Amino acid sequence: MSVLALRYAHAFAAVAGSKHVDAGAAQAQLHDFSATLAGSHDLREVLMNPSIPNPQKLKVLDAIAGRIGMFPQVRNFLAVIMEHQRLPDLDEILAEYHAVADEESGTAEAEIISAHELNAEDRAELEAQVERLAGGRVRTKYSQDATLLGGAVVRIGSTVYDGSIRARLQQLKLRLMNA
Repeated sequence: MSVLALRYAHAFAAVAGSKHVDAGAAQAQLHDFSATLAGSHDLREVLMNPSIPNPQKLKVLDAIAGRIGMFPQVRNFLAVIMEHQRLPDLDEILAEYHAVADEESGTAEAEIISAHELNAEDRAELEAQVERLAGGRVRTKYSQDATLLGGAVVRIGSTVYDGSIRARLQQLKLRLMNA
């Protein structure tokens, strides 16, 4: 990630924090705008064209902002990005803002890989344990890997907790080979 993206992300986080903007809603609005931009060749053509005057671009942005109910701070942030011709870097800036907002709210991202689909009760129990490990709130992403045989692997940041049967069998194999 670039230093530039990190600067924009921190600047927006500071503004959003000072105005008590809901970080989750702001992220959703920024993501919606980014998806709209990515999905429309004509919109990219207008907003990223340096020959189109900025006031015309702002009218387009205001129309989009009104349609999706954008916070004024989000609209202004996007206007600054457009003015500085950084729309091509928007996804990178949003990824950095996502990380900054998570850090400020004490939220960690966790990936849970299980051998099979977990039911709601198992997910809730596992998420509670992961929150204790992370020392705060977590946002979880689930996936399956049948080669685990059973149990789960939890990744929080760069730390991996492997409670799978596959890992236990591998440990047992190493102990037997060393005995």
